[in-house]
Amino acid sequence: MSDSPLKIWRERDGTLLRLRLDRPKANIVDAAMIAALDEALAASQDDSAVLAVLLDHEGPHFSFGASVAEHVPDRCAAMLTSLHALVLRMVAYPVPILVAVRGQCLGGGLEVAIAGHLIFAAPDAKLGQPEIQLGVFAPAASCLLPERMPRGAAESLLFSGQPISGAEAYRLGLAHQVAENPEAAALAYFDAALAKHSPSSLRFAVRAARLGLGDRVKAKLAELERLYLTDLMATHDAVEGLTAFLEKRPVKWEAS
Repeated sequence: MSDSPLKIWRERDGTLLRLRLDRPKANIVDAAMIAALDEALAASQDDSAVLAVLLDHEGPHFSFGASVAEHVPDRCAAMLTSLHALVLRMVAYPVPILVAVRGQCLGGGLEVAIAGHLIFAAPDAKLGQPEIQLGVFAPAASCLLPERMPRGAAESLLFSGQPISGAEAYRLGLAHQVAENPEAAALAYFDAALAKHSPSSLRFAVRAARLGLGDRVKAKLAELERLYLTDLMATHDAVEGLTAFLEKRPVKWEAS
């Protein structure tokens, strides 16, 4: 196996950049995965030949989420900084990022997926933000989910920690298409909807569609990082939830 957690190649005469998470079955979004994704996107964003990116995954699951070990108090600042830089790069990316999802797409994995443009999901995929079950919250998802689906549905994902299916994500508008083979569906979309466009005009269309989104997300993320690092991580329950998970023991919330 390659040491890299990400496979990178080109298709469609170089016009489609393929990125594949390659640490199955969990495809954890840890520091190495974040760095690989950010580097690959940074290296290609000014390539005028690229019309789109397709992000998918090896193994049965898109991602179980971020590394819980990197969420503990002495490590979480670095983790949030790098993850949020990747999210902001994706939100502002100049061409469409298509995301193909099978299996579980949770936590930081879903944050990466929703920072892209169009999600193609298997009907039985599971998309969710389980952070609240560990006594913390998901800053990037708190910014992005209300931008991509009805606020009530977004808040339910954030408050409950319970996932929704790919079929439900499509019904709520979070997923663009539901398909048994999301990768094939995304490739078909590229061929039918994007491949014949002017590369420069497509970039203007993407910029126009997301005008203002990057500024809103950047401002809100800065405030949520402060809330997470300064306020949340000073509480007993946030540290207890993460520690209990890592120690594989029942959680003991502070009495209210």
